Amino acid sequence: MTRPADDPKSHRRAEVVRSTAETRITVRVDLDGSGQSSLATGIGFFDHMLDQIARHGLIDIDVQAQGDLHIDGHHTVEDVGITLGQAVYKAVGDKRGIRRYGHAYVPLDEALSRVVVDFSGRPGLVMNVPFKSGMIGTFDSQLAHEFFQGFANHAFVTLHIDNLRGENAHHQCETVFKAFARALRMALEPDPRAAGAVPSTKGSL
Repeated sequence: MTRPADDPKSHRRAEVVRSTAETRITVRVDLDGSGQSSLATGIGFFDHMLDQIARHGLIDIDVQAQGDLHIDGHHTVEDVGITLGQAVYKAVGDKRGIRRYGHAYVPLDEALSRVVVDFSGRPGLVMNVPFKSGMIGTFDSQLAHEFFQGFANHAFVTLHIDNLRGENAHHQCETVFKAFARALRMALEPDPRAAGAVPSTKGSL
């Protein structure tokens, strides 16, 4: 469906390239997509988690990353978080007409997680996820924090993440990423009662 040029949603796409001595990453996002993804980070489980963001957030995401995986996944995961955050920040623009706040609870078998996000313009992360295993496939579970820290810092969002229960690290991590996706979806949705206003008493975010 083609959106009219004066529809602010027609501009909610962005591409960001990050190139360092450790990684080269290209991220493209469409905040008004249908949940399509093209993902190649070299870390299978991480690709699976990024796919959760796309599918459950209804955000089209293309991530192509080459990193120093011969060392470990740290730089790749962190830099994808940074670059995705930059792309979302660029795509969302001045935030007129969005809900701004989003929250979600997501279960997966015995695991349950809650994520709350505020497109506040103030980066911050509070994350409490006691993973039951250090590794999930070839993915170091500590890197989930690095991803979300990078995202929060560069999307300029306040992000609270809590795993409320869980015994399987795969389930814990997947509920976190799914809840993050649903919270993003809610926060980024147009608010029909906002009439294009910036959702802040300050007049800007």
